[in-house]
Amino acid sequence: MGWAARWARDLRLVALAMLLTLFGVAMIYSAGVTISPQRVVQGAWVRQLIWFVLALGAFTAVVRVPSRWFEWAATPAYVVTMVLLAITLVIGTGAGTAAGTRSSIALGPLRFQPAELAKLATILMIARHLANSSWGEASLKDVLVPAALAVLPLMLVLLQPDLGTAQAFIGVLFAMLFWAGFPLRILVLVASPGVALLLSFDTIVWSGYMFVVLVGLYVLRHRLFLHESAAVAIANLAAGTIARPLWNSLAEYQQNRLLVFLNPDIDPRGAGYHLIQSKIAIGNGGLWGRGFTEGSQKRYDFLPEQHTDFIFSVVGEELGFIGVMAVLVLFGLLLARLVRMAEDSDDPFAGLVLLGIFGAWFVHIVVNIGMTIGLVPITGIPLPFVSYGGTFLLMSWFAVAIAASAGRGEGGTRS
Repeated sequence: MGWAARWARDLRLVALAMLLTLFGVAMIYSAGVTISPQRVVQGAWVRQLIWFVLALGAFTAVVRVPSRWFEWAATPAYVVTMVLLAITLVIGTGAGTAAGTRSSIALGPLRFQPAELAKLATILMIARHLANSSWGEASLKDVLVPAALAVLPLMLVLLQPDLGTAQAFIGVLFAMLFWAGFPLRILVLVASPGVALLLSFDTIVWSGYMFVVLVGLYVLRHRLFLHESAAVAIANLAAGTIARPLWNSLAEYQQNRLLVFLNPDIDPRGAGYHLIQSKIAIGNGGLWGRGFTEGSQKRYDFLPEQHTDFIFSVVGEELGFIGVMAVLVLFGLLLARLVRMAEDSDDPFAGLVLLGIFGAWFVHIVVNIGMTIGLVPITGIPLPFVSYGGTFLLMSWFAVAIAASAGRGEGGTRS
């Protein structure tokens, strides 16, 4: 592939990110058009535009860096971000729907979220580890290192506690393991304790699931070592055992969010209020929407956090089904571009980085949109390029720059 063709491919990725960002600025402006003035929300679009200009400046600088430099920087970047996550647990603060967390470090009037930088550092670190070997015949023990690299930041983020951002590390890990060539059975076995944790709310359901797991391990007995089968069984049992203590460790507002996910009407004026108002807003949009800036749920301050976590609800009410589908198409094209760039790359490290970014954005998109329509619990996770948030927008454009650099394959000779 020639130089011009490689840059044309970069431009398609950048153009999609640019369209989504400008669309996000417009929707954040609309979110501030309310009956009762809200200075924080009304001025958010200006601040987002400033962050966008800064992000473009950072993109211009980072996109020129050869992808091999990112591989060399993976270890120090990972160590530094883990230290920052640990510091955040001590001096961190929260805001908005994450007001009860310690997810941000305040730098004067600015807030910086180390977890956003940690996602990129984790992607680079896992890619560096996986790029040096072939994993087609991998066993469970080969998952230990990449899993540990993802679980460490995940646990530090959970301790903040920020359930939404923590989910992104899971998407990163499984997307990169899949692209590295790990057998599907290995990925299923690695995911099984998480499924056990989710099903442990009902003893009968969990018992039936454990029976399926044990039968599966028996079927795979010739392809797994005995200690691997034992480890999977113990991990699933442990997941069911810790479910209750883990539930008790959650803050009350987090428990309520999970409860109202199952039935928002149990607390319609409290924990269920966000979801109920979001559904009403999206339902009001119909096919064509009420018109830009004309959403009534947002205008009359019924919709909370309309410029951040629930920006998609504003899109649904004001632009309707047609507008929602247009946004989904843009996101689909963005994710498809990452996959295509990974397919075209002849550098294993670059391909893994591209899929790691894919995994992180995919989780953000699915969880954010899912929580606005009641398909997943509300966990406070922004929509890439569209939701208001300076650190998140800046790191998203860092990711675009890293993806463009990796996709061009200008890393040089691997040493």
